[in-house]
Amino acid sequence: MRNGRAILIAAAGLLLATLIPATAALASAGWTDFVRVAELVPTSKHYYEVRLPVGNNPSGCREETWFYQNYDSPGAGQMFDVLLESLISNIRLRVYVTGVCNLSGYAEFSSISITR
Repeated sequence: MRNGRAILIAAAGLLLATLIPATAALASAGWTDFVRVAELVPTSKHYYEVRLPVGNNPSGCREETWFYQNYDSPGAGQMFDVLLESLISNIRLRVYVTGVCNLSGYAEFSSISITR
């Protein structure tokens, strides 16, 4: 009976370990490189999405060129406006990724820096 219980506990632990996305373990924070906005997607979800064709995404998230930010994050409205203006004006920017990946594999960002 004890061996059966130990095997069941070990199997449950192994199953749980396989359900945790590998990208969450690899994620880290930092700045991307400067690029032009390729796509900005307001959604009916709790966040908006942006595609930036970066060569360097320090997050380690599965989707290297997709990023997101929750609408209720501090400064989210202003950062959305910066993204929209950058898309219209063809201005280069970079984002600071937090190290958090969503279920789609997009990296969360918390700051934007712009340049010419």
